[in-house]
Amino acid sequence: MATTTVSDFIVERLHEWGVRRIYGYPGDGINGMFGALRRAQGKIEFVQARHEEMAAFMASAHAKFTGELGVCIATSGPGAAHLLTGLYDARLDHMPVLAIAGQQARAALGAHYQQELDLVSMFKDVAGAYVQQPSVPAQVRHVVDRAVRIALSRRTVTAMVLPNDLQELEYEPPARKHGTAHSGVGYSAPEVVPREADLKRAADVLNAGNRVAILVGAGAMHAGDEVVAVAERLHAGVAKALLGKAAVPDDIPWVTGSIGLLGTRPTDEMMSSCDTLLMVGSGFPYSEFLPKEGDARAVQIDIDAGMLSVRYPMEVSLVGDSAATLRALLPRLEQKNATSWRNRLIHAGERWQRVLGDRAHAATSGRVNPQRVVTELSPRLPDGAIVTSDSGSCANWYARDLKIRRGMMCSLSGGLASMGAAVPYAIAAKFAHPERPVIALVGDGAMQMNNMAELVTVAKYWRQWASPRWICCVFNNEDLNQVTWEQRVMQGDAKFEASQDIPDVPYHRFAELVGLTGIYVDNAEQLGDAWEQALAATRPVVLEVKTDPDVPPLPPHVTIEQARHFARALMEGDPDEGGVIANTARQVMASVMPGKK
Repeated sequence: MATTTVSDFIVERLHEWGVRRIYGYPGDGINGMFGALRRAQGKIEFVQARHEEMAAFMASAHAKFTGELGVCIATSGPGAAHLLTGLYDARLDHMPVLAIAGQQARAALGAHYQQELDLVSMFKDVAGAYVQQPSVPAQVRHVVDRAVRIALSRRTVTAMVLPNDLQELEYEPPARKHGTAHSGVGYSAPEVVPREADLKRAADVLNAGNRVAILVGAGAMHAGDEVVAVAERLHAGVAKALLGKAAVPDDIPWVTGSIGLLGTRPTDEMMSSCDTLLMVGSGFPYSEFLPKEGDARAVQIDIDAGMLSVRYPMEVSLVGDSAATLRALLPRLEQKNATSWRNRLIHAGERWQRVLGDRAHAATSGRVNPQRVVTELSPRLPDGAIVTSDSGSCANWYARDLKIRRGMMCSLSGGLASMGAAVPYAIAAKFAHPERPVIALVGDGAMQMNNMAELVTVAKYWRQWASPRWICCVFNNEDLNQVTWEQRVMQGDAKFEASQDIPDVPYHRFAELVGLTGIYVDNAEQLGDAWEQALAATRPVVLEVKTDPDVPPLPPHVTIEQARHFARALMEGDPDEGGVIANTARQVMASVMPGKK
């Protein structure tokens, strides 16, 4: 009978925990684990990313799009260090992810050995809930069990650091004696509901309000029906933080859309006019977009007590599962007849849609208006589509112009707001749901930073997916556009070309070189046909659109300070001054006179 190594045991134990896929990249520091994965004969699928950071993003996205544990693996030294950005993405967005990293042999540790890093210390912040480096085979069982259970129960990142010689040793179960631990497999999430007295206090606050606003985040993703039922009972409007974009569909007329700098005017008006706020599963960080302190009474629901009453002083803070808590709260809520408030929100939404349409069709200074890329996609999205977005200016159009219907999913790097997440997110989404169409919206900066290489990953694996519909849409404006606008509006600085201009790369041709389909658009009138062609393609597609960098991502309202900064930036002699002024004027006119051509 073949010897069961420590690595064989770990693979089998992860399989018992329900792990069926691991993202990563090999190396000699983790060879024992890869040998065990091979010997397991497909029990756990290994997906080879092009870079460990991308593998960690994939693990984070796997958790987001499945609710399961995401797992990534890397070798010692640089491989383990490369995981960090993707792991921080998971930690800041409260996703359960386990990182497995190799380490040098136990006898060499402390000798300044090649690729020797103090990985336990390195992972201590991102995986502070649980990071361990076992030293003997009998320790491995409880390290695996605790790493998985803590990641799932606390919705956080955990890490195991495995010395390479330990990986190859024969596995020994813990002896039945003092100084050992005997752990088991299994975790079932509890249904957490607040106490009756607290539910009553929350209901009293909500029942007293006349103009109720609801803000939902990622914690409400499984509570869409409950959010709608409570909103109907309270005649409330519903706004969405970016991570909660798919929590409720956008075709409900009193859903006001996104909040914040990337948000909508109806949401901004609702938050500034409401007398009562209900936050559900959201850690939205920007308090200036919430009601002015003292203007609204407020109730918050979150499974994590540490996220309660940190953005706005809550009168009632409820620790509980969003869906279960809303269900328990609903019978205590009085049916409101706030018709004027509801109508006000609906009319604001209708006007906003006309503004968005006019902005998207406004002429630009020669290139394609980037808003129109998304407004042309939105009505063409197939049922069940999954959309990912990168950080940067493309996130503005994703937040405002993409209309999510029931049954769709979408996400991006929220708390970390990292560049480079959209393509690995889309790859993980496709592995998790191979039959569903997946679309990634990506800026050219992120493509050049690290996403182009992951097109090779798509080329490697796409033939095993049940449906080939996978599209990467690249906004090619030769500019690190979001930061350029932040320099102008937040700092009052003219565009700094040395930091902001990036090379013009033919992304669609690169796609063709690696065996994918490439489509190029430099005329807005071609966009509709291009999206239809991409969605009908028989292999994954890179849709490259030559977009105008001078179209301003206007916030829902422009402050006097922002206007002053913008004017100062132009007075300093912005290199794109002509296009910026012309496009800003067109966008402002679309806002002031929607529907007027």
